[in-house]
Amino acid sequence: MPDFRSPPPQPAETLPNLYPTGDAPATPALLRVIGEKIVSGGPMPFPEFMSLALYHPEYGYYAKGLHQVGREGDFFTSVSVGPLFGRILARRFIGWWEENGRPCPWRVIEAGAHDGTLAADILAEISSVSPQAFSSLEYAIPEPLPRLQAAQRAKLSPWGNVRFATSPADLVATPCPGIAFGNEVLDALPFEIIGRSGGIWHEHLVGLEEGKLTLTEGPPYPHGPGGNFHDGYLTEIRRNYGDFFQPFLGALSHGMMLWFDYGYDHDTYYHPARTTGTIRTFSKHRAGEDPLNAPGDEDITAHVDFTVAADAATGLGCRIDAMKTQGAWLTEAARGLLLSMEGQPDPSLLRQFQTLTHPGQLGTRFHVLEASLPPG
Repeated sequence: MPDFRSPPPQPAETLPNLYPTGDAPATPALLRVIGEKIVSGGPMPFPEFMSLALYHPEYGYYAKGLHQVGREGDFFTSVSVGPLFGRILARRFIGWWEENGRPCPWRVIEAGAHDGTLAADILAEISSVSPQAFSSLEYAIPEPLPRLQAAQRAKLSPWGNVRFATSPADLVATPCPGIAFGNEVLDALPFEIIGRSGGIWHEHLVGLEEGKLTLTEGPPYPHGPGGNFHDGYLTEIRRNYGDFFQPFLGALSHGMMLWFDYGYDHDTYYHPARTTGTIRTFSKHRAGEDPLNAPGDEDITAHVDFTVAADAATGLGCRIDAMKTQGAWLTEAARGLLLSMEGQPDPSLLRQFQTLTHPGQLGTRFHVLEASLPPG
């Protein structure tokens, strides 16, 4: 059983208010869009608010620019560390291709490819290590946001085997063997916010109060986690992992899914002492806790429930092959690459490897879900 444990949550009385009232600026144009919807239709489910805040085609956080990732952006990812992360993934993908009879053609689908940096790292390594695997590879990137797709096209223009789409569903008509994967994608899937009141769960909705966004208690919510939770317990829940996985699996005749993210197993996620959930916002490497503070200007995330995500994959016909820390997974996957460097190690790559795998850095902060889809 993977160790998803983190330090015990703080006692309830020391945790900050998840939704402090404040006057922090937010994107005026997006606030108008959200406000008009609330005025006309009443309080808004949080997944709808989150989708607008992150993915609105003009004003959403991900639609507005390409500078969120890296030292100068809002957050730091495994891709920001350097090309080693992509090189290790490429070696694992080549290994899968060889283990499965060297299918021709085969496909790699990357979700959440951002500006194409990880794709470029992977393609460069596959072309260098295994020209035969590269010659039969289609690298597919589903990206609905035009600005991001334009950046991906520019970054990946040297590679002739990249297919661009607006959705993974666009690939379903031509399934082939391969791999679907994403780095820090599942944490950005919309989620519902629920709270305990009167001994039952209630959904919390986004409303307006004196012109400001506010979270209000809504109707009873029948899908909350079981267990003994006191009134006032606030958390989030995702029930859309299966809907997200389905088109990726539909684009594969058989293959593998691989998801890297931060999260917990189900019991750790809904620990009785974790009284305010896991919602975080990110801007300029500062973490916040109020998702209503600046829609369109901040990333909004919540940890992944890896138990539920794995159950969703199993329900779609997959077998779970690994649920482990990123450090453990990368160490195993990098064995061949590390052996090839024996006697002449590259100091830069060793530093990258330590950052990616060390327990005090990204090694235990992130976890990996690996699932296989059998033929048929």
